[in-house]
Amino acid sequence: MNVRSLPDRKPFLTAALALVALAGLAAAAISAEPRAKELFGARKLPAVAPAQSFGFYSKGCFTGGVALPMDGPTWEVMRPSRNRRWGHPAMIALIEKLSRDAQADGWPGLLVGDVSQPRGGPMMTGHASHQIGLDADIWLTPMPKRPLTMAQRETMSATLMVNEKTHLVKDALWTPAHTRLLKRAASYPEVERILVNPGIKKKLCDTVTGDRSWLRKVRPFWGHDYHFHMRIGCQPGSPGCKGQEATPADDGCGKPLAWWFTEEPWRPNKNPDAPKARDLMTMANLPKQCQDVLDAPDAPSLEAVTYHGGSAAAVAVAEPEPSEPAETISSGNAAMPAAASAFAPTPKIGIPLPRPRPGN
Repeated sequence: MNVRSLPDRKPFLTAALALVALAGLAAAAISAEPRAKELFGARKLPAVAPAQSFGFYSKGCFTGGVALPMDGPTWEVMRPSRNRRWGHPAMIALIEKLSRDAQADGWPGLLVGDVSQPRGGPMMTGHASHQIGLDADIWLTPMPKRPLTMAQRETMSATLMVNEKTHLVKDALWTPAHTRLLKRAASYPEVERILVNPGIKKKLCDTVTGDRSWLRKVRPFWGHDYHFHMRIGCQPGSPGCKGQEATPADDGCGKPLAWWFTEEPWRPNKNPDAPKARDLMTMANLPKQCQDVLDAPDAPSLEAVTYHGGSAAAVAVAEPEPSEPAETISSGNAAMPAAASAFAPTPKIGIPLPRPRPGN
């Protein structure tokens, strides 16, 4: 044995241990970096600024947000403790318009679920999208005749419209009024997509007669069995907003829909314990403007930024002129779902990803 070999290796061992220690410190620093969901979830009010959306529906933020009033003659906000009744003024105005038009069509009134957080961004729980103020969930349960209490809004269950085993609509629950509500929502030019459970899409495909052109906006996706997801496109004055390609021109009742009634979409997730994108995202993963959005001062009060037919203070600021068209995220097949993560670079998909594929 060479007795000099051990002392000779000390410098190399010392250097190796130092590298390991540095790597450990770096990993600890990364893990200690605040998650974006915690930062955005902590903000209770929007920033007073021109209404702008930054980034993609599942990776972004927005300014100039306004709140949907808790109560209206034709709507009520559900789960108010979540503080997710905020959106781009165009979205909030559209929800109010839909509530009035739907009532004229025979729907008693809207129960409004999640829209966005005051400044958007990833949420503590739930959605991957709803981050740029242009998404809203509307319950398929009509508004009751008597006003709901705050406790009822927090605990009342929505009506599950789909049989979880057959993935078909429960015929005893579905009414022509449900069809009229979805048709009305799809009728607005600014609405680009409406996500529903595949069973609901099939019910529409099987029963809608006459004009079926609006069905192209109604796309099947996992979940959405007690509510529908209404998405509008990037709005003027938001050049940093990344849009999606248009839905196919057909009614969407062919092969793409048939795929949902095979075994493939319902197979268990191969990695159910993998962390959700929202649990990993830091500010570095969001558009650079989102740090400014987060750091901007609060609006003066909740009332000042509650939407009352366009009178909210947040919309009083003139919108900037768009410097370039909003970017469109395109895919080769917008009709088919794709596995993607909001933590990855902006997903090149044709449909939003409100939540991942369910397990068993």
